[in-house]
Amino acid sequence: MSIQIAVRLPDDMVKFVDRLVAEGQATSRASVIERALAREFRRLIAARDAAILAEAGPDADMDDLADYAARAPLDVD
Repeated sequence: MSIQIAVRLPDDMVKFVDRLVAEGQATSRASVIERALAREFRRLIAARDAAILAEAGPDADMDDLADYAARAPLDVD
């Protein structure tokens, strides 16, 4: 299910979004916004996880996981 919402964006952002669609880098304005929000969600989750790990202190078992995560691609596509 999806819900349609209306947002106001500065003209330069809309031009950028429209250019991505015109160049075939996105299928629609909505897909550009959806991708950006998904990326922001991942960033917030990663920041939360980093804060949890920093608070916990060094953990040798987590070093390999951190190395893997640092190399993992972050794009949703």
